[in-house]
Amino acid sequence: DPCQNFHCKRGKVCHTDKQGKPHCICQDLAACPPTKDYEHVCGTDNKTYDGTCQLFGTKCQLEGTKLGRELHLDYMGSCKYIPPCTDYEVDQFPLRMRDWLKNILIQYYEHDLNISGILTEKQRNKVKKIYQNDKRLVAGNHPVELLLHDFEKNYHMYVYPVHWQFHQLDQHPVDRLLTHSELAPLRASLVPMEHCITRFFQECNGDQDKFITLKEWCHCFGIKE
Repeated sequence: DPCQNFHCKRGKVCHTDKQGKPHCICQDLAACPPTKDYEHVCGTDNKTYDGTCQLFGTKCQLEGTKLGRELHLDYMGSCKYIPPCTDYEVDQFPLRMRDWLKNILIQYYEHDLNISGILTEKQRNKVKKIYQNDKRLVAGNHPVELLLHDFEKNYHMYVYPVHWQFHQLDQHPVDRLLTHSELAPLRASLVPMEHCITRFFQECNGDQDKFITLKEWCHCFGIKE
């Protein structure tokens, strides 16, 4: 099958022509699998789509138009009112985000104590010290003052989680730059809970070149050079 190892970007599917050569064509929206309500997604056009297949298939059909260029996955779930992010909230956002990333790594580490598989051995060694030190600050909805104090006092515990998340996202391709599509898996799942994440990433891209470098990413999270 010529299409077996032929990669098409989201919204397109492989199709063979009369000569048997593979090509990418737009997804037939009618062929998208049925979805449940919880699989609905919201596009940046503020329309609810039945799933990512419908969204990216629509984007493909609008290829070459302004609507197509501007249509992206905004967040998981049906469209709803997302309140604007205030200056104060966007300033506090890195505190919660750093704490959240650290807690994710600790949960992965605890899981790997019983069944290894999520983290590599090198990653487990990095997280081990964080895990041992973190018994002071139990995961929870901490006040901003406590998170800021802990970041200043235990700065070294937050550096690796920030680096780790960057490299988890930097996959297509691995080039030490984050694109809009590479940020999408993290951003789209968090928007309904963390309405400041879109503005945060926009302001992270200091030179507005549509790429977030590792240096820009670390600067946003308060990690020193």
